[in-house]
Amino acid sequence: MKETTRLYSYYWVLPALAIYVLLFILPMVIGLYSSMTDWTMGIDSIHFVGLDNFRFIFNDAELLGSIGNTFIYTIVVVVFKNLIGFFLAVAVNVDMGKRVRVNNFFRTVFYLPAVVSTIVIGIVFTRILHPDGLLNGFLNAVGLSFLAKDWLIDTKIVMFTIAAVSIWQWSGYHMAIYLAGIQGIPKDYYEAAMIDGASSFQRLRNVTVPLLMPSININVILSLIGGLKGFSEVYALTNGGPGHSSQVLTTEVLAKFGEGRWGLGTALNTVLLILVAVICIPLLREMRRQEVEA
Repeated sequence: MKETTRLYSYYWVLPALAIYVLLFILPMVIGLYSSMTDWTMGIDSIHFVGLDNFRFIFNDAELLGSIGNTFIYTIVVVVFKNLIGFFLAVAVNVDMGKRVRVNNFFRTVFYLPAVVSTIVIGIVFTRILHPDGLLNGFLNAVGLSFLAKDWLIDTKIVMFTIAAVSIWQWSGYHMAIYLAGIQGIPKDYYEAAMIDGASSFQRLRNVTVPLLMPSININVILSLIGGLKGFSEVYALTNGGPGHSSQVLTTEVLAKFGEGRWGLGTALNTVLLILVAVICIPLLREMRRQEVEA
């Protein structure tokens, strides 16, 4: 009877498992196989070519450049999304007296960009960051013309410009996660630290940060995956230009599929999958070991 009951409970998992296998596992296996073929538009038959597509990726200067751009973009957005999001959360955390409405207003303002379409933001910032756009016009007007740049044209800074737009959009989102974590820390810890004579900075470093590790872990992993899979910002602002200077892995996948080189495009997507898994899974395991229970 117990065995029957145990098996019966597993039957409820089967529909969800079947859907997961059909919509996720099976396409992933097919994609992995396709990445090892010469699948190209116009050919009559598809042939297995092994690792040839991957050899081509790591010997092609343009594709290697897109991998490098992906890492540059990812590092910048992970660092600054989390730093800015954390300090915004600390700044709007006070909920006393008349400051409640003020803090709620600023929380809303900081979070609003996250609900706006990235394509819309890209169109707006294209005008702002144009060589004759609002930003350079403002810098020239206030006597800071030496800071004016070709933000989306200069190949040396274009990836940092795209990262800055992404940071502006998503810092408020990460702020909300940090804010939820901060408000979940019992006030007893802060009161005990104050009794011991701890300064504001010491309370932040020795109480807030250690007890905020679950939120830090979530934000770092989300921003890391978002950076590695970044697409909308690049597509909306530069579409990989000028030339190929701002191409990232995801825009290269789109370009290769657009050219009808589907096997190569799938191989690039497989490289992205491997990068996400190899970087994020060990990092998540290591960061979870640093968590402190409140």
